Amino acid sequence: MSLSQRKIPSPVGELYLVASDKGLRGIYKKKQAVPVESSKVLDSASRQLHEYFSGERKKFSVPLDLEGTDFQKKVWAELIKIPYGTTVSYRDIATRIHSPKAVRAVGSANGKNPVCIVVPCHRVIAADGGLGGYSGGLKMKSKLLELEGLESEEIAS
Repeated sequence: MSLSQRKIPSPVGELYLVASDKGLRGIYKKKQAVPVESSKVLDSASRQLHEYFSGERKKFSVPLDLEGTDFQKKVWAELIKIPYGTTVSYRDIATRIHSPKAVRAVGSANGKNPVCIVVPCHRVIAADGGLGGYSGGLKMKSKLLELEGLESEEIAS
């Protein structure tokens, strides 16, 4: 299976999209050791991310080709269900996947999400309303939430 890569500009900095023939595999802040080539998946992902950043898209429909454990995939599938402009806690996700005691494991799976933004892990916050962690950094998480109409002060309250 061949992989391809494309760099796109965004309000949160340059992003590197990696895709297989089946779907989007990853969104990274740093260039990956993957050839820079054209693909229909990258065309679609680039267009949809541009629409998201310009406020025209609330939900993604680009095909995904995610690699992870069964538990991680279960968490990521639940993350996709979080509506635009809303947040939930790690505990909420654990409860939704019928593993209420797996809050830390949910946090770990959230941090290993390879397609941030498209699978909206930035919408998961700590139970006390704090931002929690984010693989792209808290500045990026805060910017994405602001883009969706949420202010950091609103999240903490």
